[in-house]
Amino acid sequence: MFRRVKNKFLRIALIAIYFVILFTCAVQINFLGLFGASPTKKEILLPSLNISSELYTADSVLIGRYYKQDRDPVPFDSISPNIINALIATEDVRFYKHNGVDVIGLFGGLLSTFGGSDRGASTITQQLAKNLYRTRYQDSQGSLGKVPGLGLLVTKYKEWMTAFKLENKYSKQEIITMYLNTVSFSNNAYGIKSASVRYFDKLPSEITVNEAAVLVGMLKGTTLYNPIRNPKNALTRRNVVLGQMQKEGYLKAEEVKSLSKDSLGLNLNNKEVRSSNDSYLRTAVEKWLEKWATENEIDIYTSGLKIYTTIDSRMQKIAETAVSEKMRDLQRRLNNVWSGQEPWRDKEGNVIPNFLEDQAKKLPVFAYLKEKYKDDTKVFEELNKKKEMEVFTWDGMEKVEYSTMDSLKHYIAMLNTGMMSMNPYSGEIKVWVGGINHDFYKFDHVNQSKRQPGSTFKPFAYVTALEAGKTPCDKYTDKPVKIEFVNNKGENEVWEPKNADWNFSYSELSLRHALARSLNSVTAQVTQDVGWDNVVKMAHTCGIESKLESVPSVGLGSNEVSVFEMVRAYSTFMNAGKKTEPLLVKRIEDKDGKVLAEFKSEQKQVISPENAWLMGYMLRGTIEESGGTSQALWEWDLFENDNQIGGKTGTSSDYVDGWYMGVTKDLVTGVWVGCDEQSIHFNSSATGEGSKTALPIFAVYMEELYKHPELGVTTGKFPDPTVEIKKTYNCPGPRVRSTRDTTSSDSAEGDAEVPALTLPEILREIEGQEEGQE
Repeated sequence: MFRRVKNKFLRIALIAIYFVILFTCAVQINFLGLFGASPTKKEILLPSLNISSELYTADSVLIGRYYKQDRDPVPFDSISPNIINALIATEDVRFYKHNGVDVIGLFGGLLSTFGGSDRGASTITQQLAKNLYRTRYQDSQGSLGKVPGLGLLVTKYKEWMTAFKLENKYSKQEIITMYLNTVSFSNNAYGIKSASVRYFDKLPSEITVNEAAVLVGMLKGTTLYNPIRNPKNALTRRNVVLGQMQKEGYLKAEEVKSLSKDSLGLNLNNKEVRSSNDSYLRTAVEKWLEKWATENEIDIYTSGLKIYTTIDSRMQKIAETAVSEKMRDLQRRLNNVWSGQEPWRDKEGNVIPNFLEDQAKKLPVFAYLKEKYKDDTKVFEELNKKKEMEVFTWDGMEKVEYSTMDSLKHYIAMLNTGMMSMNPYSGEIKVWVGGINHDFYKFDHVNQSKRQPGSTFKPFAYVTALEAGKTPCDKYTDKPVKIEFVNNKGENEVWEPKNADWNFSYSELSLRHALARSLNSVTAQVTQDVGWDNVVKMAHTCGIESKLESVPSVGLGSNEVSVFEMVRAYSTFMNAGKKTEPLLVKRIEDKDGKVLAEFKSEQKQVISPENAWLMGYMLRGTIEESGGTSQALWEWDLFENDNQIGGKTGTSSDYVDGWYMGVTKDLVTGVWVGCDEQSIHFNSSATGEGSKTALPIFAVYMEELYKHPELGVTTGKFPDPTVEIKKTYNCPGPRVRSTRDTTSSDSAEGDAEVPALTLPEILREIEGQEEGQE
């Protein structure tokens, strides 16, 4: 065919064009796998960006992101012209004149480089093609990609073809916007918004000329010209960019002269950036979304979702402040208890030998040093070398001269906490405090940690009794109990529970009064009467999912459960007997604001509405009945407007765990306090009971919450029953009343002559009650 063309030069030109077309087709279809994949027409139309998903509270406060690459795209009109001008002047001065590949600029770039210019040779569109379609990565390379020189030529040619396709589909404005939203700026900042926030704590629209020059200057080498790691290089590079902007007419000489004298002007104080973008709540939501993401084949790390939780940021702040205030005092109290002594003790109160050394052996650094030195003695010599470091305290980060062993001792002896607050009717979780500081304690004490709940578990024995036909006024005697049973090993055992003060009054008490005083003797009798197997079943029915050993002591909280489970189970009492699944995510939107999913709590009727209401009434008894274990709440301003609160304290053996479960007409709240290492704990009821550790956190939280009725949590009485209450519940007996209310709405005929106690009398009665009736 080509022989018919007589003109030699024309024939050569035609042959060249033919082979270019043939080569282009071969590259495009990846002939025989030689050239690697090229972007399809669909991929050009819908380029895939890894966009971070954002996590919000219910009141639209951003609290975190999920990402593989921290990317948050912005539109063209949200980008400062300073950034656009710096980019074009430095990377592609003929951007508005070429069609993706700048042939003139390619040769001009080579010549200008020899002339001292610092302008790039690839166009912005080519760089976008490289960023979008990973043309230089292994999965885009064919067999020829392994051939030195030839592979680079093929890759470059594919970038040219892709650049032409992009220019054919998108406007110049769209191309430069896509480029700035995809390019990496190091320090896990992908895209101009992430970079602007990370380095200058500004939005892209607010970036100044000098700041734009710093960011654009990084594109030549994000490590070499990184303003954090290599500030001198970054400063030099910034001034080069300013020079390019002057050369292309964007700046005047006097402006460059003035700007060149300025510092880099970094602002690294953005709160979210300074944190690790991690938190107890972010991690909990991540786990909560696993099933949904799998079922819907959505990657939350790359899909640009907007995830709205049920958390109220204002309530969360109040809870965190309450935790901080009371945990500071509790830590000081624990430190005073063991001042000058080792706090790790066995059941007999003896110091556990080699405790700290055994803990150190679990550290990654120990394994590293062991591999290095092969000898424990030398390893511990290294671990005991002091150096300057910062440690977390309740007064802020403190600079100290500590060894690794000193640091371990400091952190392992700190009290921790878990707190969750939930609307029992909707299931919406309003507060989630997983611990004292996520940077140092990753373990979430709301849903990961499981501890013995002590007497907070007793209501499950009492609701079992109510479901079996008993009433809150049925009487039991506070007396010694001896229960013989066969354990899970088939062995005969005898259990003789004692009250917390080791005394028995031999008086008859109603079930409500017995629960209020948290008498172990009565709870053991109730458990025996209804059957401990049935108590286990009831706890599971109400919302406890942990494995529970069916033993006579189950009602006293001998098994381990989480705060999350306890809040869910107590919510059953408040929601008319319906078990309500806690809800942490309310709505998910895609990157364009389209709602992908909305969530509602699953509810199931599991106990009768009558008995559920009676359990709320019985939980109020811990405040209203004489000797009730929640009466410390009178110290706080919580009872205006006839406000009613119910609750239950709990303390595990040796004061290892302190609990408080509090219920109001609007919320169910659970609080746990203790050390992660269970051998470190308080040593007396005066310091370590749940009424003195967890209850005060609940009290401070509710007291402040009631000052903000706009949050939807207000004082008032419990909801009226939804069904007729046929059982007797106004049980005769002494009551503790506030000075604000000298009549009891729950008084029976026998209560009429009982005088109301003044607040000082109430406090004296509290102090005079048996310590530790939990």
